[in-house]
Amino acid sequence: LMAVQIIPIIKALAPILTTIATNAIPAFTSRPEVAKSDPVVAQQITELQDAVTKNAQSLHTLAEQLQKVIASAEEASVVANRQLALYKRLVLGSSTVSAIAIALAIYGLLV
Repeated sequence: LMAVQIIPIIKALAPILTTIATNAIPAFTSRPEVAKSDPVVAQQITELQDAVTKNAQSLHTLAEQLQKVIASAEEASVVANRQLALYKRLVLGSSTVSAIAIALAIYGLLV
């Protein structure tokens, strides 16, 4: 039941995570003049850009997987709601039959 309450929050965050992953890669592509003159700095910048790219791709993959989990959870929620409705009808029906049986038993004892 608690997981069902979290689903709207996750649904709201999934597109944002995808957007962040998409926008993070170009943010680290410009190189300042210092990097062009110093090969160590240029190498460090390249390594950082590679790391950021990998992180952004991982974040994008995570967002896609999260969307799949949300879809599965929604389907499970629909099934659970159907089962709950069925159980409520069964309880109501069995309660009605029990009440009628008790009333007939009382009537049988009094007559």
